[in-house]
Amino acid sequence: MHWPCAWFGPSVDAMSTSALRLALRDRLTTAMRERDRAAASALRTTLAALENAEAVPVPDAAQRRSATSGSEHVAGAAIGVGAAEADRRELGEDDERAIVAAEVASLREAAGHRRDAGDASGAEAAVAAARLLEDVVASVA
Repeated sequence: MHWPCAWFGPSVDAMSTSALRLALRDRLTTAMRERDRAAASALRTTLAALENAEAVPVPDAAQRRSATSGSEHVAGAAIGVGAAEADRRELGEDDERAIVAAEVASLREAAGHRRDAGDASGAEAAVAAARLLEDVVASVA
């Protein structure tokens, strides 16, 4: 279902539909159905990293002041429908794979730190999450 209102977030059509993201979302749905919190967390974090990488840089305060005419009620407000909207960057397949690889590396590093701290179960969970992400990437290749 596509909501006609921006309050409910972007529609599926508005989101990137690369094969890797589709596979990540599919695995997330499966993890949620199976109530696998660790897998769902790793997949959500990775999808969020991909979405964040598409964000455009925010202009500094001086540029924002010149781009907005302001309002007597809200300082720095942009006037007009869509006046403050910005297109998102589009990531290529290589960019997406690099972001997922960085997430995997972060999970493996966290596993090492947990192991050093004596948290064997936490280390195993981080390694399992890294393997999950690697499996998703391999399934798309």
